[in-house]
Amino acid sequence: MHKILIVDDETGIRESLQGVLADEGYETASVESGEECLKLLRREHNYEVVLLDIWLPDRDGLDLIREIRQSAETPIVVLSVRDDEKGKVQALDLGASDYVTKPFGTEELLARVRAALRHRLLEQGERPTFRLKDLEVDLVRRIVTRRQERIHLTPKEYDLLRLLIAHAGKVLTHRQLLREIWGPAHVEDSDYLRSYVRMLRSKIEDDPTRPQLILTEAGVGYRLNALD
Repeated sequence: MHKILIVDDETGIRESLQGVLADEGYETASVESGEECLKLLRREHNYEVVLLDIWLPDRDGLDLIREIRQSAETPIVVLSVRDDEKGKVQALDLGASDYVTKPFGTEELLARVRAALRHRLLEQGERPTFRLKDLEVDLVRRIVTRRQERIHLTPKEYDLLRLLIAHAGKVLTHRQLLREIWGPAHVEDSDYLRSYVRMLRSKIEDDPTRPQLILTEAGVGYRLNALD
């Protein structure tokens, strides 16, 4: 049974989330402050996802993400009434796995939780072969096929795809992608990144103008679609 920690200072929201998650077979615990969250994570190490309200009474949610990341890699799905790009980018750059804007639908939240769990499993032990719809990537031999036909990717295109696979379901910001693939000197070259994403989509998407695999988070970054 997957165990999820809910961090929100509103009793009604905590109870509602616990009910929804329990109906789906998840075990949950909930706290109302950042300090309680840190104490619980230090004491218990079996939480697989943290649902974190960014506005808490005792500390800024962004600071809390930073503190959690100092000792744990547990996926963090941020819940917030803020819908600004800057806030999303900050949370993701600090280590959040995803960002859901309140109010949100039950199905959307559950899909984000499932994506976070899959991302955690990938990080714990990368599979030698990754499959998504009709795309298959042999991560050992660096072979990419679509409908059993081999696709030629340039080294940088493959590195971009592999990084997205390693974090399937997680939003990666422009800066994160640029830093990991091209190095710190290129973290501001968003146009360069968009060009490579466009070329990669032209090779693996049915319709590159309406992508289903590599999704754009406007003004934030990209996500390899792992939602169902």
